Amino acid sequence: MSLLYSVKQVELAIRHALDSLLRPTGVGTMPYTALTVLERHDGLTASELARNSFVTAQTMNELVVGLERRGLVRRDPDPDHARRLLVRLTPTGRAFIHAHRPAVDDVEQQMVSRLSPVEAAMLADLLQRCRQSLHVEPAR
Repeated sequence: MSLLYSVKQVELAIRHALDSLLRPTGVGTMPYTALTVLERHDGLTASELARNSFVTAQTMNELVVGLERRGLVRRDPDPDHARRLLVRLTPTGRAFIHAHRPAVDDVEQQMVSRLSPVEAAMLADLLQRCRQSLHVEPAR
């Protein structure tokens, strides 16, 4: 089995687990990912948020509209560029992430449950290096 196939299978398994976990909340894996990106880098444009969340700009615009309707994010004018809107987490969005983080962390722990702590740390490092080799860097 190729390494690329294995990585994709892990991605799909993670997505399935997170979708099952988050489905009752009405916020899927992609919107949750966007919220966690904003938690680390609040005040991104929708395009920057899309790049950091690994979705298209069009998909992100749809996600932002839904998150905004739920009160999880807001869009504010960029003080440096009048035409740009910056997407920001609301207190409700932060509370949503905080409420669901333990269960999401449990999915991660389940994923590495057959690895030693050293192996899990090594896997994280190796995956970061693979990402860097493909020149996929966060927008900000």
